[in-house]
Amino acid sequence: MSIDILTQVAAINKTLHAVSLGLIEDHIAHCVVGAAHESEATGDPAIVQAKVKEASDAIGRLLR
Repeated sequence: MSIDILTQVAAINKTLHAVSLGLIEDHIAHCVVGAAHESEATGDPAIVQAKVKEASDAIGRLLR
């Protein structure tokens, strides 16, 4: 019985990991790219740097 539970926990963790990666990809594809366009338009590199930091922090949390 406990082996079955461990198998289910592993499957749930794998699924959550995949969802997390999808969310990070979405963030990069939309938010970071959008910030890059906004940064170009305004000449303010801090806009894109903030979004890249958000993505980096999220990846760091995922790897812990």
